[in-house]
Amino acid sequence: MDSIASDSRTSEEIDKLFARSGGSQYGGEAVTQLEHGLQAALLAEQEGAPDELVVAALLHDIGHLLHDLPDDAPDNGVDDLHENLGAAWIEGRFPASVLEPVRLHVESKRYLCAVEPGYLEALSEPSRVSLQLQGGPMTTDECESFQKGEFFGSAIRLRRWDDEAKVAGLATPPLSHYKKYIEAVAIPAEAK
Repeated sequence: MDSIASDSRTSEEIDKLFARSGGSQYGGEAVTQLEHGLQAALLAEQEGAPDELVVAALLHDIGHLLHDLPDDAPDNGVDDLHENLGAAWIEGRFPASVLEPVRLHVESKRYLCAVEPGYLEALSEPSRVSLQLQGGPMTTDECESFQKGEFFGSAIRLRRWDDEAKVAGLATPPLSHYKKYIEAVAIPAEAK
């Protein structure tokens, strides 16, 4: 199998996941999972982010599409660990420059809550509810360790787009627009 076939297969898998579950509500927000991912990817694209980070923005919450928990799981005290599910799905399909920001986007929220005045208060109510399930703001030691990570900057950028990507009715390019990014950064079959 050549790399184009492998890259197309990854793109098709993403299409199927969003077709199956992308219409579900994004937590308690006024957007769907698909709308949220498309808005985050658009923000990354508008900032001129590298292709890998545009894909990470699109897929950062793909873990929500990989479980069968109800949309209101956090309201019922359940952390779906979507960042881990998403990272596990991404691993082997995309490089670390996509995987790590996705894996770290929840930790980025915890970090920003600890270090940035007003950040916690500016979070949406659903994001505050999930924060408590995700461990709350980081400790000083956790912050220092997190800052040393190779993908710290990318994870923080992704988190900011995540926070902004909750605008009801915002016009975005369709999922097909991001196929070129997906296929450009997906790991070729011969490299797997």
